[in-house]
Amino acid sequence: MIHHIRSLYADGQGLSIRAIAHQLNLSRNTVRKYLRLDETEISARQDDRSRHKCLDEYRDFIVHQLQTYPRLSAVKILRKLHSYFDDLLVSDRTVRRYIKVLRESVAVKQPRYYMPVLDMVPGIQCQVDPGELRGVSVGGRETVVYFVVFVLSYSRLMYVAMSERPINTTIFIRMHDAAFRSFGGCPEECVYDQTKMVVLKEEFRELTLNEQFHEYANHAGFRIHACEGYDPESKGKVEAGVKYVKGNALYGETFTDWSALVAYMADWLETIANVRCHGATGEAPQSRYDAGERQRMQSYLTPVVVNASDPITRKADKTGLIAWRSNKYSVPMAYQRSRVEVREHGGQLFIHDLESKAEVARHGLCLEKGRVIRNTNHYRDRAQQISDYETIICEQIGADYGRRLCALLKATSPRIYKDQLAGARRIVRQHGALSNTLLEHLLDRPRLTATGLRDYLAAYANHEERLQTTETIPTTATESTLRRYANLAIEEVCHELH
Repeated sequence: MIHHIRSLYADGQGLSIRAIAHQLNLSRNTVRKYLRLDETEISARQDDRSRHKCLDEYRDFIVHQLQTYPRLSAVKILRKLHSYFDDLLVSDRTVRRYIKVLRESVAVKQPRYYMPVLDMVPGIQCQVDPGELRGVSVGGRETVVYFVVFVLSYSRLMYVAMSERPINTTIFIRMHDAAFRSFGGCPEECVYDQTKMVVLKEEFRELTLNEQFHEYANHAGFRIHACEGYDPESKGKVEAGVKYVKGNALYGETFTDWSALVAYMADWLETIANVRCHGATGEAPQSRYDAGERQRMQSYLTPVVVNASDPITRKADKTGLIAWRSNKYSVPMAYQRSRVEVREHGGQLFIHDLESKAEVARHGLCLEKGRVIRNTNHYRDRAQQISDYETIICEQIGADYGRRLCALLKATSPRIYKDQLAGARRIVRQHGALSNTLLEHLLDRPRLTATGLRDYLAAYANHEERLQTTETIPTTATESTLRRYANLAIEEVCHELH
């Protein structure tokens, strides 16, 4: 352009400044400015790649689109630009060249990496964060107020939903519904921290979402974006909003009852929070929303999932049983003393995780009363543990002596047999190798417990000479009879083990 102007002017021998300005559709001052430049300044301007480009003010929006959708084409980005910025006049070629440079200089291949949607883009993002404030006087009692703050990133329009009890996923969904109906539309994306109401687990930035909330988001039509852990700056607008609600709205106020608190919060939003001059935008959030964001919001109709009835829940006791219709049903050990969701359908009882809604157990309904219905998979397999202990003991002292020792322990203490085996295994391991003579004397007894085994082996360790001489001890008829019965019991148990 500079060289073209100078060639038309031809050192005053060509067209006049007015004629050049008219022909090139430039102002006369621009033509004069370029004619005054010498060759050195012209070369410097041509080499300066940091000159302002017409798309620079939209750069953050384009970067966000590339971060979210790395394979997005330049044509699609231009269409998005036109949908959000009506006054943008730019050619396809300009957009393609600009995006080509961006792809080389900006990391756009990390779809999970968070790049905040900029304030200049209306209707894109809403930041959401729960909070609570203790010690609020409601009806003369100090009460914990649970609330969730919704802040639209562009206009800073705020909505606050409140609850008398801790917020679960169902309440959280209904709060979203109230917020979007208050806004008169739904944004394209909502940003959260890693609350269990949204994200159940994160591993290597791979998110396991709460199924109930994810279903609602799909029906409502917005994307879920979860910040990385311990990264409050990613949603700084709503973090500031939570502090604002605590300090400006609730702190130092007293309320006659809960309905008075709800009415006060609605009035505070309408007369203070959304009409103040916002420090970041320099405008009132409500005015900014009405002027530039309302028409950009997606339409919103309350999904059916919002009006679903509250789930039926039961709390499992310490033994992993829940009560249902005068019977008790087992749940996996991980849910002992926890609350689960219960649903009856088709003659079966379905038990679901309260947060993820995943099925954790299923039982056939029992029509009797006072029954306990257990699934053995929900408990540790005691039979397998006993078998493992018996195998270890047989390996320690030999198969024959091991079976005899196990049979003697079981005949002596059948109700605590597993624990007796665990103790015997540990005692034998601590003592070391046992001679056959010692084992014969040890097993030639009518009764034996793990503690008796320990005491016998301890006495033998201190007086090994006792086994060197065999003393004949007279026995009464009663003793002889008892020993015969004990030997018969041991033989029966050995037969069962075989």
